[in-house]
Amino acid sequence: MHPYFSLQGRTALVTGGTRGIGKMIAKAYVEAGATVYVCARDAEACLQTAEELSAFGRCHGVAANLANEEGVLQLATRLGEQIEHLDILVNNAGTTWGAPLESYPIKGWEKVMQLNVTSVFNCIQQFLPLLRKAGSEANPARIINIGSVAGISSFGEQAYAYGPSKAALHQLSRILARELVSQHINVNVIAPGRFPSKMTQHIGNDKQALAEDTALIPMKRWGREEEMAALAISLASTAGAYMTGNIIPLDGGFSL
Repeated sequence: MHPYFSLQGRTALVTGGTRGIGKMIAKAYVEAGATVYVCARDAEACLQTAEELSAFGRCHGVAANLANEEGVLQLATRLGEQIEHLDILVNNAGTTWGAPLESYPIKGWEKVMQLNVTSVFNCIQQFLPLLRKAGSEANPARIINIGSVAGISSFGEQAYAYGPSKAALHQLSRILARELVSQHINVNVIAPGRFPSKMTQHIGNDKQALAEDTALIPMKRWGREEEMAALAISLASTAGAYMTGNIIPLDGGFSL
């Protein structure tokens, strides 16, 4: 690997790192030389993912429920006992909720906003001390938030809370990027379009739905694992050292 993109000697935390986009990023970071901690609610999934990715380098699993403040605090405490600094924080854990407009439940709205916005803010708060220890002018620490093209476009698919939650995350990231740049912490957002994940499997497993979905994408296909991996590595490596406050669509042109 070219040294511009190496993560050798760096430590990363990927929330929601046991499947989908989170796992794609975690694997990429392990392969690039980082020591990676993957976090999810399911302790068994954390263990299995850590064992699987350890075939490529160093990976550890840490179970935590980030849907509430207590879970975030527990994660920060546990990880703080194991590492002295955190070079890369990837906030990928998220959820969605779909229902008709007239019957869309407030509990669904609150669940989506809690995990997609509030918990991300809380994670950044709790890991700031470790990020500050890692960052320097030559090599800033990185916060990479996983947003969505749903926070850019108006294509809602009856998931009324999801797009607004991601739009809020995008704006929060810009505000934090401006504030934290003087502390040698970069904040950027990857805004994915369609990628294989649990959230999109109901489309991917339906041939007709998949055809209708890809027809809306200018490139006429979903994103691939290596494309997500490459962008995530770029933002975390020397390639992303001079980037902060960016919302980067990775969507085959959908946001156009």
